[in-house]
Amino acid sequence: MINGNKTAKTKVFIDGAEGTTGLRINERFETRDDIEVLVIDPGLRKDPDERKRLINMSDYTVLCLPDEAAIEAVSLVDNPDTVIIDASTAHRTRDDWAYGLPELSAKHYDKVRSSKRIAVPGCYASGFIMLAYPLVANGILGADYPFTVPALSGYSGAGKKAIALYESPDKTEDLNAPRQYALSQMHKHLPEMKKIAGLTREPVFIPVVDDYYCGMIVNLPIHADLMKQRMTPDVLRDVYADHYKGQKLIRVCEYGAEAGMNGFLAANNMAGLDYANILVTGNDDRIVVTALFDNLGKGASGAAVECMNISMGIDPATGLVI
Repeated sequence: MINGNKTAKTKVFIDGAEGTTGLRINERFETRDDIEVLVIDPGLRKDPDERKRLINMSDYTVLCLPDEAAIEAVSLVDNPDTVIIDASTAHRTRDDWAYGLPELSAKHYDKVRSSKRIAVPGCYASGFIMLAYPLVANGILGADYPFTVPALSGYSGAGKKAIALYESPDKTEDLNAPRQYALSQMHKHLPEMKKIAGLTREPVFIPVVDDYYCGMIVNLPIHADLMKQRMTPDVLRDVYADHYKGQKLIRVCEYGAEAGMNGFLAANNMAGLDYANILVTGNDDRIVVTALFDNLGKGASGAAVECMNISMGIDPATGLVI
C-alpha cells in the first residue's frame, strides 16, 4: 500500500494466533518489514466486538479457528476491502471462495490473487490434491479411479489437546506407536479431496498419526494397467515436472534422487519447511506417487502466508522457509 512517498505496512490480524498454525504464521512475519500484525488483548480474544474491530481494521485476517468460530468471524466482516484467509474446514468446498492451492492451475492462481475470500486447504488434502489433480486434469486417470490414500502425520496437526497428550511425561503406551484413525471413512478432508481433484467418488483414505512433532507423507498408489495413458514411473515423473514447472513451493524430485537413506522415506524430513516435494517411485506395473511436506508448513501456515503474498501481488515465497 502506498501513502504519499511512504510505503504503508499491510495490516494483518490473526484470529486464533495462540494455536499451532497461528504461531507459525507469526514466526514467518518476524523477518518482514512490510507487515504490521494487529494483536488482540488476551483477555478479549473471544470478545466478538473486539474481534470485529480488528478484523475490519485489517487488510488481511487469517482465521486459525474451529469451523463454527470461523463462520462467526466471517459474519463480523463489514469492511469490503478486508481479505479473509480461512485455515478451517468451513469454506473449502464453496465455489465463492478461492481454494488456496494456487499451483494447481492458472485458474486457481488467479482466483487466489483476486478473491476476498480464500480457504486454506487441509494438510492431508493438500498432499492428495497436488498428486491427484494433475492425473485427472491431464486425462491420465479417470475421475472414477478408485484412489486409496495411505498417509502419515506428526501429532502437531491434531491440535493443542492432542499435543499436550503426546508431550506429557505420563502419556499412555499407545501414543508411542503409529495410530490409524478416521476408521469410518468420514474424515473432514474427504469432501475437498473429492471436489478439488475433480473426482466422482471419494477416495479410501487411511490417515495415521505418529509420535513425532511435524512432517507429513501422503501416498497415491497407482496400478499402471488402470491408467488411461499407461506410463512408466520416469514418464509420469516428467508429467508432474511439467505440471509444476517453475513453482517454488511444490517441487518434483528427480526419480529416486531424494528417496532417503537406504531406500527409506522419512515423513519428518520436510519439518520446518514451507514447500512440498513430490516423488515418483515403484515399477512399470505399480507406481507410488508421494508428497512430502510439513503439515504446519505447506499443509497450513505456509499455505496461508503464500496465499496472502499472492493476493498482495508479491513473490508467493516471501517470508517462507524454502
